[in-house]
Amino acid sequence: MKYKLIIDKNVEEEIIAIVHAPSSLTQQIEDLVCSFSGVDCMMGYRDDEMRKLAFQEIECITIIDRKVIAIDTKGNHYRIQDRLRDLEDILPSYFIRINKSTLANEHRILRFDAAFSGGVDAVFQCGYRDYVSRRCFAEIRRRYEGI
Repeated sequence: MKYKLIIDKNVEEEIIAIVHAPSSLTQQIEDLVCSFSGVDCMMGYRDDEMRKLAFQEIECITIIDRKVIAIDTKGNHYRIQDRLRDLEDILPSYFIRINKSTLANEHRILRFDAAFSGGVDAVFQCGYRDYVSRRCFAEIRRRYEGI
């Protein structure tokens, strides 16, 4: 397999992949290319601090006390000024909805735990946990059945 990257600011961006047959790799490449919006970070605010948060370091984005909050890999909470539904359009495809008020980075989910109430909780690598709605869990399960 060959790989070639040409960076030229004067040409329109284009990605071409020539393969013998479709595979899981080609599907991942297509998903990555189609989901990339040209943005790979967002601004987060905490106390007097303003910080650029890369999408890869965000565990999840949730609503806490009617504010949109991003939780990073260290468990720090940052207030985000965008609405959750607007973020859903710019976030990469590896951010999945786990309930009505939370978007989760599926690469940062450690495991799914059964809750006492009969539901399911998503446990993130930073230790944060949030419930997964039945509707979203069914969609997540369908997504993983193809693997």
